Amino acid sequence: MKAIVVRQYGDPEVMKVEEVPTPKPAAGQVLVKVRAAGVNPADTYARSGLTKPSLPYTPGSDGAGVVESVGPDVTSLRPGDRVYLARTLSGSYAEYALALEAQAQRLSEKLSFPQGAGVFVPYATAIRALTQVAHARPGETLLVHGASGGVGIAAVQAARAMGLTVLGTAGSDRGRELARREGAHHVLDHGASGYRDEILRLTGGTGVNLILEMLANVNLGADLKLLAPHGRVVVIGSRGEVTVTPRDLMGRDASVHGMLLWNITAEDAAGLHAAIAAGTDNGTLRPVVGLELPLAEAPQSHRKVLQPGAFGKIVLVP
Repeated sequence: MKAIVVRQYGDPEVMKVEEVPTPKPAAGQVLVKVRAAGVNPADTYARSGLTKPSLPYTPGSDGAGVVESVGPDVTSLRPGDRVYLARTLSGSYAEYALALEAQAQRLSEKLSFPQGAGVFVPYATAIRALTQVAHARPGETLLVHGASGGVGIAAVQAARAMGLTVLGTAGSDRGRELARREGAHHVLDHGASGYRDEILRLTGGTGVNLILEMLANVNLGADLKLLAPHGRVVVIGSRGEVTVTPRDLMGRDASVHGMLLWNITAEDAAGLHAAIAAGTDNGTLRPVVGLELPLAEAPQSHRKVLQPGAFGKIVLVP
């Protein structure tokens, strides 16, 4: 089979298409024919050597496709089932991916395979941040920084379904229109001067109850000044250091929570999959695919996923 293989850390070009043996599922494992693989910022951190997976390896934790074969003791899936992948054993940037039974979840018939490749990391991250970390409550006000990206759109949709008032930011007209279309009550340009003053104006000077922060090294210091009393910030992404003023937290009895999706327990994961299944079946969760690229263009996908002006999910099609 064809797969992207990384044999050294470095720039996107270290990802090469190679012919590798097709895996065979052992006990408790499934082999999935990948129809689309999701591209996430975390994939770029691994490839560059920031998180250093063992070399060589095939990138990719998100994906969607059809079960090709199952190993002994697999009871919940059978060949032909449509699934989305929630991590894999072998990497999803490939024609086939090996996964544990629990890592392959049934994909709603309402979603295409490219949409399915944008399910797990974006929606599990957003739902976990809102419910398991920040304990969001109906009626609260949420600010989503980067509301036009994969996680941002997931957060907007999930928060609207939960009964929150949603403010979003995006860096392009196209991205702001997408965030508005997907349910944000108010959308602002985070590149415009004075947009933070506008957030305070929209909340009557009180500030927001929750912030989901995708780029903490740029925004966290200013985020704290936008919080209402007892407000919470969930840091989902950061690419460097940041300076904050602790009194901005103290004066509000506010808090900052760091979150990494891979820290979830099996119980947490089961809850997230249940929420994703319900939301994709009833239509409240609708992955948006912004760009589809062939597998050989994985280097381009890694450059684009970190560029400003995000618009939905980037997927690779083997």
